Amino acid sequence: MIIQPRIYLASQSPRRRELLKQIGVNFEMLLLRSDPRRNVDVDEAPHAGESPEGYVGRVCEAKARFGREGLKLRNLPAFPVLAADTSVVLEDKIIGKPRDREEAAAMLRLLSGRQHRVLSAVAVAFEERLEMRLSASNITFAALGDDRIMRYILTNEPLDKAGAYGIQGYAAAFIQRMEGSYSGVMGLPLFETAELLREFGYPVL
Repeated sequence: MIIQPRIYLASQSPRRRELLKQIGVNFEMLLLRSDPRRNVDVDEAPHAGESPEGYVGRVCEAKARFGREGLKLRNLPAFPVLAADTSVVLEDKIIGKPRDREEAAAMLRLLSGRQHRVLSAVAVAFEERLEMRLSASNITFAALGDDRIMRYILTNEPLDKAGAYGIQGYAAAFIQRMEGSYSGVMGLPLFETAELLREFGYPVL
């Protein structure tokens, strides 16, 4: 019997699943559930003095390690574990996911008419090896009035997304200019992902 190459995806993001399918990667979901046998969890709180690039890379690598440990604890077949992390950055300040509609509106007002960065890291862990790549993109938003912001919030699209917007959805109409990786802004930079997977022997184009 021929065993098809595959990886584990340590993410619940539907967007990352779609992007991996887009480049023909065979994957299984590996949910980062808490387990009483684990001594560590993924620390997603920014550390004092940590740069946005350092933060995104650290969290991404931690997710990959956490996923690799999960394989061992659950006695799953050993395949590479892919993890990713994405942050929206305005003037070196990380803008996370909004807790509610009011916070989403405040975030969108901050981004209105300005340029911000989107940092997206991807890491692959297999056995004792771990490699990470970072993608950086610049996004310029059009000026957004409160009426437009509120109409967008009523779609509920911003509520589970860093920076309170999704480039693949309604908010594409807000983006005046983009420099960088479209897939990276979505949450998984495909160029860097394919590069990493090839390094680990996965036959991706």
